[in-house]
Amino acid sequence: MRMTILATFFAISRTPLAMCLAGIVLLCIGVWAAKKEIAEARSLDKVVALSNLCFAIPLAVFGAEHLSGAKFIMETVPAFMPWRLFWAYFVGFALIAASLSIATKMAVRWSGLLFGLMMFLFVAMIHFPGALADPHNRIPWTIVFREMSFGGAGWILAGNALDGWRGGRKSVLVTVGRLLVAVTAIFFGIQHFLHPMGLPGVPLEKQMPPWVPARALIDYVTGAALLVAGGCFLLNRKTRTAAIYLGSWLLLLVLVIYGPVLIGALADPSTAIQVVGINYFADTLLFAGAILALASATPRST
Repeated sequence: MRMTILATFFAISRTPLAMCLAGIVLLCIGVWAAKKEIAEARSLDKVVALSNLCFAIPLAVFGAEHLSGAKFIMETVPAFMPWRLFWAYFVGFALIAASLSIATKMAVRWSGLLFGLMMFLFVAMIHFPGALADPHNRIPWTIVFREMSFGGAGWILAGNALDGWRGGRKSVLVTVGRLLVAVTAIFFGIQHFLHPMGLPGVPLEKQMPPWVPARALIDYVTGAALLVAGGCFLLNRKTRTAAIYLGSWLLLLVLVIYGPVLIGALADPSTAIQVVGINYFADTLLFAGAILALASATPRST
């Protein structure tokens, strides 16, 4: 048994290994930084206390992917951009720095703001033109909404930081973020009803494995939760409650569905399959972090 585990570990190539190690390191840092807040929280507020941790781990994973696979990542940089390899490395270091800042809650005012701005630039320069080039393909549009929600959540974190923006600026950041997360949740909810066999949460191409019981039911429940929560976010009614329950459900999906999917992907000898498995896990965890960030930034009175 030990030999099998060691063989599987050493069979992982450089990029997936770097992504996994980055996630593990940020998990340790984030748990240490949030231990007091988690201990003091009550009931489901303990899940809300995990918002920064859920957001920071995927950023570290994606940053490691950029740094260890920069020559592949640079192919996604628009052709009109000079120094494409430089930008692949630059984004990798920026993601690592943002993950450390958000996990430790240091200078989140700036890391959240700049991360959000970077996501919006990605949408404008890469993802939105790609979606327009193939308007009948749902996957590019899913990526557009996904990246907008990530950027909006970055602004929510920036506005909600202890040393964050005050007054009107804070309100604008949180409001813009809330609206972007809202429209994304509604779009994702609709996609779950149109494609009820896909992996739940972020509705991309990969299907749920056959071992998952009641696959269609899980997608329908997730879709309904996304639609109801998205409506609450859009109208700013029961926002905190809806975000807590939706974020908790997404975290449960990450643990019981995406966790085994990740383990299965890492056991595959193909580097591409390993990277895809890690990315699906990290994407859904980041979306859960975005929802919980909204819960953390919303007063209990709403």
